[in-house]
Parts: sequence; C-alpha cells; structure tokens
Amino acid sequence: MNWIDNFVRPKIRSILGQKRDIGENLWVKDPESGEMVFYRDLEANQWVVPNSGYHMKIKPTDRLKTFLDDGAYKLVPVAGVPVDPLKFRDQKRYTDRLKENRAKTGFDDSVIVATGKLLGRDTTVAIQDFDFMGGSLGMAAGQGIITGLETAANRKTPFVLFVASGGARMQEGVLSLMQMPRTTVAVLRLREAGLPFFVVFTDPTLGGVTASYAMLGDVHLAEPGARIGFAGARVIEQTIREKLPKGFQRSEYLHEHGMIDMVVHRHNLRSTIGSLSAIFAKADAPEAVTAVAPSAGRSTLRDAAIAAEGDDGDLLIPPAGAHAE
Repeated sequence: MNWIDNFVRPKIRSILGQKRDIGENLWVKDPESGEMVFYRDLEANQWVVPNSGYHMKIKPTDRLKTFLDDGAYKLVPVAGVPVDPLKFRDQKRYTDRLKENRAKTGFDDSVIVATGKLLGRDTTVAIQDFDFMGGSLGMAAGQGIITGLETAANRKTPFVLFVASGGARMQEGVLSLMQMPRTTVAVLRLREAGLPFFVVFTDPTLGGVTASYAMLGDVHLAEPGARIGFAGARVIEQTIREKLPKGFQRSEYLHEHGMIDMVVHRHNLRSTIGSLSAIFAKADAPEAVTAVAPSAGRSTLRDAAIAAEGDDGDLLIPPAGAHAE
C-alpha cells in the first residue's frame, strides 16, 4: 500500500489538479456578423474576417510586414519631445498613462516611421497606432509625422501614411493643436520636392487629424468600412438637430461623394499604392501629364494618376516587375 499511497495517488491528484494549458483569445468575434474566427486564420488573412470582409485593427509591425517587400523594414528614430509639459492629471497622471501605453504597444508614441521597398521602389511609411491612447495627436505624434515627411523628402521617396486616430490629445492642450499647422508645413515641403503623399484612412480617423495632414494627400485611399470625419455622428446630429444618412461617415459613402479617391481592400493596398508610385514617378513625362488638363484644386501628381486610369475608372496596373525608373 505504501507504493500506492506514496506514489500513485499523489501522481493522480497532481494530474487532476493541473489546469489545462489553453491559450487565451484563440477565437475572435467578428463585430459585424458575430462569427467566431480562429485567431491564426485571422492573422494569416491580414486581420480581415474571411467571410464578412470586416477589416479589424492590425498592429503596425504586422502592417509593415505585409505591406513592404519581403516584410523588410527599418524603423526611423523620432526626435524626443518634452514629456507632460502641462503636468496634466485627470484620474491618473499623464506620465503614468504614457508608461502604460508604451508597455502595451512597445513604442514610444502613437506614430511609427519606417523605410523599406514597395514593389522594388524605396518608400517611406508612417503608421498611426490606435492602440496607443487612441492614436491621439500630441507633440510626439506630430514630430513622428514630420519626421516621416522629412525622411521621404531627403530620401526622394513616396510617403505613405496609414492614419487612425480619435483626435487631438487633450493632455497636451494647445500644444497638441499646434501639431496641425506644423504637419501642414511639412506636407508642403514634400509637395515642393515633387514627391507623392498617399494617405490610407483606417478605422477610425477623426478629429484634428482629419482636419490637418490626413486630408492633404495627393491620393486619399481608405479601407472598407472605415469611419472618417471630424466630430462623432451623435455630436453632429445633436448640434444640427437633424437625422443624418446611415453610414455617412463610412469610407464608401465618402467615396461616393468625392471626399475619398478610392476604397481599397487591405489585400490590395500593396499593389494599388505600388502602381500609383510607378505612375507618379513618370509625372514629369509629357505623356503622363498632358492626357488630362490640370483642374482647379487638384495637384499635378493626382492629375497624372487620373490620366493613367482606364475607361472604367480602374487603375492600369503595370505588369509584375515593371517599375518606373
């Protein structure tokens, strides 16, 4: 009995007492249809729900790996800015919020800048991370956007911005609002250099970001179903006291009304922007700019893109391996 008491029973108790090692979040619920999707399948599909096509949020590093050639990129350091210049505190100190979000995301602030190749062409990319305090625009985020624009101008590359934000960062007050004119000036410098600026709206893009650099691109693209606007729908309805059309802040509605140039599935962003870059690289060629006369309020780069569209409005995608020099 000693063998049973001393070995068998304790072994059985230890096995029965062990918790099953089941990974958390193996299944993710589709907010649109309620469908449960296996985590690995969703990750392999670039965080797009296979059946409904719902575009979920994607981490900046995952975005860069699927967008740039071979998933290779190099992060660009962003100059530091004063931390908590207003000594702001609400339910907790602003410095504590920054520490929490830095630990959660692994980045210093909401904007990440990187360089790499897109279809063989050097490209500068900036991504606004909504997981970092709602992608809010503060001094560090503004400096990140400016760094991306200046890097593109210095390296003579196109600049691609994936934007997602809830607006200005209230903890920095007027210093946050000052990032709107600062980034606007940086956009003008890139335009003076004759380089294209592509903006990709993701869900959501609101507030001061929409009122500044996000609407200054040469071409505005958006992922399906992305919410885009200045104020929230409920705030607008309460202010004007009118019922607004359903989905009036969604990318499809804005595309129909001329505010967005294209609504592009996440799987097609790489090829679409790569093709636009190839078109804009030829913008100085006579055949690229004379097909359509420049129209008021549109840049020469965007006119070149329009001239390169087919009769049905689809972009003429160059064959694989064909890149403008």
